[in-house]
Amino acid sequence: MRRADRLFQIIQVLRRHRRPLTAEAMAAELETSKRTIYRDIATLMAQRVPIRGEAGIGYVLEGGFDMPPLMLTSDEVEAAVLGAQWVRSRGDPALSRAADDLIAKLAATVPEGLRALVLEPVVVTPPAWHQTVETIDVGQLRLWCQRGRKLAIDYADESGRASERTIWPFLVGYRDAVRVVIAWCELRTDFRMFRLDRIRAARFLDDRYADRPAALRSRWLAIMNARREEERAKCSSEMPRPR
Repeated sequence: MRRADRLFQIIQVLRRHRRPLTAEAMAAELETSKRTIYRDIATLMAQRVPIRGEAGIGYVLEGGFDMPPLMLTSDEVEAAVLGAQWVRSRGDPALSRAADDLIAKLAATVPEGLRALVLEPVVVTPPAWHQTVETIDVGQLRLWCQRGRKLAIDYADESGRASERTIWPFLVGYRDAVRVVIAWCELRTDFRMFRLDRIRAARFLDDRYADRPAALRSRWLAIMNARREEERAKCSSEMPRPR
């Protein structure tokens, strides 16, 4: 890897992490030595890139640092195109239009040598075969997740049993066949996942819920991670031991 590319990648790696990242971790990701990372960090600091930290503790990139727009590698262009393809076929109408706009902007702004990766991509996602019918405005639902406002829904479960609930939505999940909203349910006093095609009616309330959406997401993710660890431990304990 050229030194200029490595300096750029160090900034990119730091941008992905909010907590201090050690030189050892960066060296492992970029397949180079810690000494090289220390030298490159010193070079970036000398160029007034706002990196804080020290050897043995780690480094962070301060907020507000901007890089020239669309300095993308070929892999990053293909990742953006592949993601836009998926959203175009499976997102709600507003996100589908945004995915088309994103591809058009990429084609208009990336260097000439990368343009074919956008206009004639060699990566593709399969079409969405199953289209579900939803009564809820998904665009407004995403907005309510951002603003931390409550939602009143009439919901039918898998067996068709109906219930009325007030939920605190904080995350919209896009699956291949269905979309879901993850929320805190006042009825169950717990996190629940609701399929959007099973929401028979919805009222977008002006009431804000008590927690911040980001705090709810963090709590839910922590619970999910703990459950995954329990499942891994259970599977490991049930595996037959070699004789």
